[in-house]
Amino acid sequence: MPGYRFDLCGAGLAALASGALFWPDEGALILSDLHLGRSDRIARLGGALLPPYEVTDTLRRLQADLAATAARQVICLGDSFDDPAAADLAGEHRRRLARLMAGRRWVWIEGNHDPGPLGPGGEHGRELRLGPLTFRHVARTGGGTPGEVSGHFHPKLRLAGQTRPAFLCDGARLILPAYGTYTGGLDARDPALRPLFGPRALAILTGRAPVAVPF
Repeated sequence: MPGYRFDLCGAGLAALASGALFWPDEGALILSDLHLGRSDRIARLGGALLPPYEVTDTLRRLQADLAATAARQVICLGDSFDDPAAADLAGEHRRRLARLMAGRRWVWIEGNHDPGPLGPGGEHGRELRLGPLTFRHVARTGGGTPGEVSGHFHPKLRLAGQTRPAFLCDGARLILPAYGTYTGGLDARDPALRPLFGPRALAILTGRAPVAVPF
């Protein structure tokens, strides 16, 4: 399986080039912040018009990751939809997502953009505990939970003149980059993020060849 391999509290994980996380022993693909329907929400609010292809592009990349990993379950770490209205996907997008969900366990963790059960079927909850890992949308301050996996911040890091979405990990907790198209990001060294991690934390930059660097 391609990707950057590392260990989190005894779980062997792989950070994929796409920004997804794969847990081979559980056959689990973990994603954060898909923000499906973002261009539609911005248009509804009278904001700048974005090309209306972000849902198609995000689902296309998700389909490729599912094919590459043969994942048996998918865990979405919140903000899967850009707001409650965006969860009502257009016909073809809804059918495509249903095809991706078919035959797999699919867990939707609640985010600040999509609180409560929304959208298609699957399981819904504020967090999920699986083996040594706990999945939630926002990392808890004050040490958090060993094995915590979260999203929310859309971390990025600039390296060699290029800014790339990044996983952030210190061996005790992990924050995923945003998976969705048109999601923006927060510098990994921002004061909102840096205090969450120990002194030897790594940023795993996404791209054709994921690479880990101190941050």
